[in-house]
Amino acid sequence: MIAGSQRLDVVAEFIPRYWKKMPMSDATQIVAIDGPAGAGKSTTAKEVARRLGFAFLDTGAMYRAATWWAIDQGINLDDGDALAAHTAAMTLDIEERDSGQVVTVNGQDVSVAIRTPEVTNLIYKLDQNSAIRKQLVELQRRFGEKQPTVAEGRDIGTVVFPKAKCKIYLDASLDTRTNRRARQMRKRGQAYDWDTLRAEVHERDEQSKNRADSPLRKADDAFLLDSTDMSWDETVDAVVRHAQEVL
Repeated sequence: MIAGSQRLDVVAEFIPRYWKKMPMSDATQIVAIDGPAGAGKSTTAKEVARRLGFAFLDTGAMYRAATWWAIDQGINLDDGDALAAHTAAMTLDIEERDSGQVVTVNGQDVSVAIRTPEVTNLIYKLDQNSAIRKQLVELQRRFGEKQPTVAEGRDIGTVVFPKAKCKIYLDASLDTRTNRRARQMRKRGQAYDWDTLRAEVHERDEQSKNRADSPLRKADDAFLLDSTDMSWDETVDAVVRHAQEVL
């Protein structure tokens, strides 16, 4: 189960085996990366974690997995109570391997399935659900308490780890973020219409910024990094440099 006070060890499901060996005393540093859809948070955070030797927490994958599970089980996505109950009953495992991130739900590999347009367009149904957010935020905090962590999402620096020493708000223009999302879809062999995709990215922005619970916003003490005219390597370098300066 991914939630419930009776399972205080549940966060172990999210910790790759080589991170479990890290002494608890070393778990004092957090790099919190927030930003809108298509800003490159996941790819940037993963590489930053590698360079710093930190754990990587992909909170987006958690919400995507919960969304996929609800769709797969035929749950009414407008029934908040049913969504929360089924999310709490889901067994979720996220592991970083040499071949990439592997996400399993109830033992089924859904690493590719959670990245489909259907899941992307419906994920807001779950991330606006306060009960589900509470479940997942608790897991995210437990993860960060156990080892130095680079975490990415939309409320990492404002809600999940408000006392993080290093906070980054990663942004880019709407067109740039649309182009990045389009490249991701091409790599996965997914068809798309650019104008439709741009509208979807914009809609996702509005949903994230205007949700009642934990809306997307830049933390007051976050470093704003606009990567519109930056390469991925330049973006990673800038985040690593800032982290090394403040941690």
